[in-house]
Amino acid sequence: MKMSLHLGFKFIVSLVFLTAFFTETVYAQKGKKFTTADKQGILQTLRDQQNAWNEGNIPKFMEGYWKSDSMQFIGSRGINFGWQTTLDNYKKGYPDTVAMGKLTFDILRINPISGDAAWLTGRFHLKRTIGDASGIFTLVLRKINNKWLVVYDHTSD
Repeated sequence: MKMSLHLGFKFIVSLVFLTAFFTETVYAQKGKKFTTADKQGILQTLRDQQNAWNEGNIPKFMEGYWKSDSMQFIGSRGINFGWQTTLDNYKKGYPDTVAMGKLTFDILRINPISGDAAWLTGRFHLKRTIGDASGIFTLVLRKINNKWLVVYDHTSD
């Protein structure tokens, strides 16, 4: 009987969370629609980041991220929270333009979540004299103050 109650409770909790998630998603989608202009805004953010990186300008590259302690980055060194922490890690990992190389993105898919949120999957490639690097990434972007910014980044080599 105890096991049955426990499973029933887990089912109810799961059902509540799923209902809340889908209600929020449907509610958000009834508001502002995700448009072609939104997709272009996201692509512009990534173009700006790519250009800044290729100029060797990490602070300018970071303008594409949400400047918040709640911004999250997951990479080979684990989970990090915060814009400043992410900036510091980029500066440590890529101390000069030789380490940075030239960046290209290959955007595979942009998936709208709502009128002001989307997730994106893609590949990156760094062409470098010290050896190329590449990997995949998933980003969650939000439209904040009329600009699409990365609020979550999961990058794998």
